[in-house]
Amino acid sequence: MNMRTLLAMTVTALALVTVTGCAVTRGQETIGAYVDDSTITARIKARFVENQQVDAVAISVETLNGTVMLSGFAKNATERTMAGDIARGVNGVKAVKNEIAVRP
Repeated sequence: MNMRTLLAMTVTALALVTVTGCAVTRGQETIGAYVDDSTITARIKARFVENQQVDAVAISVETLNGTVMLSGFAKNATERTMAGDIARGVNGVKAVKNEIAVRP
């Protein structure tokens, strides 16, 4: 097992463990939707780690009701586009808002 695969599995496991301890308060989505969104986020981050063209550490992923918001910094436009494409390819993603800034 290579290091990137191990890191991807670790990120996914940590995200899923963290999700199970969170409570939903009034005005937020249902517990089921929250878990689904957290799973989407974890899958996207894991795919970023697996992909050598995307810096998983420099890009933040947030998901709400299936809509994914990407933010952070990319080295170039290709990395920014790749991150958006990866996010769109994850099951359960309804829309992607790509707010990643390209460093000059």
